[in-house]
Amino acid sequence: MKNIIRTITAIMAFAALCSCAGRPGTAKFDTVYYAPEYADGFEILGAKDSMSRVIRVKAAWQGADSVATDLFISRNGENPPQGFRGQVINGEAKRIVAMSSSYIAMLELLKETDRIKGVSGLNFITNEHIRSRRDSIADVGNETGADFEKLAALSPDLVMLYGISASSAMESRLRSLGIPYIYMGEYLEPDPLGRAEWIVAVAEITGCREVGETVFRNIEERYEYLKGMVSDTLAKPKVMLNTPYGDTWYMASRGTAMAAMIEDAGAEYVYKANGSNKSMPVDMEEAYILASDADYWLNVGQFTSLRELTNSYPKFADVKSLREGNVYNCNRRISPEGGNDFWESGQVRPDLVLADLINIFHAGLTRNDSLTYYRKLE
Repeated sequence: MKNIIRTITAIMAFAALCSCAGRPGTAKFDTVYYAPEYADGFEILGAKDSMSRVIRVKAAWQGADSVATDLFISRNGENPPQGFRGQVINGEAKRIVAMSSSYIAMLELLKETDRIKGVSGLNFITNEHIRSRRDSIADVGNETGADFEKLAALSPDLVMLYGISASSAMESRLRSLGIPYIYMGEYLEPDPLGRAEWIVAVAEITGCREVGETVFRNIEERYEYLKGMVSDTLAKPKVMLNTPYGDTWYMASRGTAMAAMIEDAGAEYVYKANGSNKSMPVDMEEAYILASDADYWLNVGQFTSLRELTNSYPKFADVKSLREGNVYNCNRRISPEGGNDFWESGQVRPDLVLADLINIFHAGLTRNDSLTYYRKLE
């Protein structure tokens, strides 16, 4: 069976190379066809009289500010330009492997989840369209332990992957198998709307960029409307985030999308020391000082009750947010296996997250006080 898969993969790779063979294109793909308004990490390029496009990912992982990666989407049989060193797909991607659940959420917003043939961590995905097709979708494992034989057997047009502090562990093997890939860097965006704007890049990949732009504009419009509702709020409650991992408390920097949404919701994030796009460790003493200054405490890990929280961290039992019961966790939408939709659709629906935060910090201000991702701990 393994030999058969290897043979099929080799034939696929050879066919892909042949389909893009011939003379390199002479057109220069240096015309910007989509310049994101909020996202810093990608742009869509084209050339005069060409329907092909290049998606340029400017920063594929943390610290990769000078490492750009390109995906050439060939249309009408066009070839990549001279000297092109990126990945190539022929036409829109009909068969996709998504290595992060947030990519599934983007495809869901585009109504294109049927294109997903493989995922990472199938049991932890909350998307109902994926869960209803579990028997026909392969779980290819995570990036450090991917099942490449299973992945190759899917004959994907594209693998959507990510890097954290370096290139993905999957990259070299995907290259050797001739399977195209694109790095998705939405999680690096400091602007909540910047994360959501990556929907446009995914829409270009699936051949429906106009739909993607419309979907994004609707999210943007609602986000800005909600933000405007609290722009003149005088009372700005202070907000603490997270719980320890071991003996270390990782605090999101004030340059992250989460911190931005807290500010946009008419509140103040208590941690001011770090302005990068990386979470920073603080010791328990500093965390206690920060928590003592907060009116609200959000994103408290796996805890589902105030009692669980105080039993695990009795020193924090006297902080204001816990005493007054203003502790909220982003675990309202959990799959039976423990997948959390906040880390799935919540990453590309900042308008829904912002509505939750406003309803938490300023109850009664919106027409609908219900929460989508958050719930109050009792």
